Amino acid sequence: MANNDPNDAPRAFSLRFHLEEAVLLVLLILSVTGVGVTNFSPDDGYWYWTAMVFVFAIAAMITGRLHAKKNDHVVKKVLVVQAFHWLGTLLAMIAIFSMQYAGVLDAQATGLIILLILALATFIDGIRLGWRFSLVGVFLGVTAVLAAHVEEFAWITVLLAVFLFAFSYFTGSFRTRKRLKNDSV
Repeated sequence: MANNDPNDAPRAFSLRFHLEEAVLLVLLILSVTGVGVTNFSPDDGYWYWTAMVFVFAIAAMITGRLHAKKNDHVVKKVLVVQAFHWLGTLLAMIAIFSMQYAGVLDAQATGLIILLILALATFIDGIRLGWRFSLVGVFLGVTAVLAAHVEEFAWITVLLAVFLFAFSYFTGSFRTRKRLKNDSV
């Protein structure tokens, strides 16, 4: 028997908002952590960012699942697209590693390029999943540029991450309240 409770849709929308905010917060925290790791040790940094491909892929699949309809066919399609998207990202990173091992790139350049690849993949995935993922991609891209040009970039990225999360939270909260108000009318 179907549950036709009129409160289910607003609750589901609110829950999705909170889950998306949680995913954004986790990705920003992991990104800021990666900035610290990369700043301390470029060699460890590019390994960290490569591991983050798997974390970002899982986060993208969770978010994609939230956005997909309950139809199993749609969910499977979303998950397949996500898997290929992030597999392509991983393969690009492996290609960059091979260039470093061949002596074409040093560890610092490799770390920055890996970060830019992750930024681009995250930004593009945000086009499908929602603006919060794109926001993380922009954050990662700005971080890579800052790392290349500013000596003490870590604190700037922490402040930027806090600003972006606050912006996302307040923008999302406003939209959620507006939607819930419109749904109750």
